Amino acid sequence: MKKTFLLLLTVCATGLTYVSCSSNDDTSNQTDVSSVGASIAIDAANEMDIKTGLLATSKTSPTSKNAETTPGICATITVTQQNADSYPKIFTIDYGTTGCTDNTLTRKGKLKITLSGPVITTGSKMTIERIDYSINGIKLEGTIEYTNTTTIPTVPQWSRKVTNGKFTDLVGRVYLNSGSWTVKQTAGVDTPYVLADNIYEMTEGNHTITTASGATLTLTVQESLVKKYSCEFISKGKLKIQGGLLNGVVDYGNNDCDSKYTYTHENGTSYNLTM
Repeated sequence: MKKTFLLLLTVCATGLTYVSCSSNDDTSNQTDVSSVGASIAIDAANEMDIKTGLLATSKTSPTSKNAETTPGICATITVTQQNADSYPKIFTIDYGTTGCTDNTLTRKGKLKITLSGPVITTGSKMTIERIDYSINGIKLEGTIEYTNTTTIPTVPQWSRKVTNGKFTDLVGRVYLNSGSWTVKQTAGVDTPYVLADNIYEMTEGNHTITTASGATLTLTVQESLVKKYSCEFISKGKLKIQGGLLNGVVDYGNNDCDSKYTYTHENGTSYNLTM
């Protein structure tokens, strides 16, 4: 049996969208569904901010200390370093207090990105800090650490760790979050300074969402999640979801770049989800 509903907070190609959700099935309640939606939105926002960080640090002149703009990022970017060849390099991406819009995403506030070394070098870390930051009115807090852990040069690998994550939705609901993923690059390795052809797989990891009431939801990689740099969506893979009344699997589909995926509960009931 399949039922269709829209999740509470999800990310789509046209931006972060607040929608309502409902279900007549008694296997899930509103709190659980909200947590699933928030979790998917949180992970997508983390991916967006990493993508922004990679774009800003790869396209901005490494010798500049003045305000610049970068194609694909409407914000002003300022680079701070001691000299042209030194690290750390600090990139401040300033969207302003009134915000600016790229691809229908309106962002406000700042992202502070610190590079300890080139992101393609083993051991280097890109740290992303959110400062009074929001996407389409949804407030995001916390720090993302993206560390190069490559051991085989032909298979670049990073760890992605989120700490002190806090997600406040459009009606004020708060979701705390933390977790870590292992990310491997499976395409575009031969063109390290070209991002458009990159494909990544999240091969293992999990993250936990905690609501204001203390309820928790844990999402764990069951099958590698495929994320193309050129697509805003995870296009393939499965997540195991456990917490509250939920115990099932999210399936992202067959590698198409679309906003559709499916949640299947342990009793066999499936929900077609639309971002």
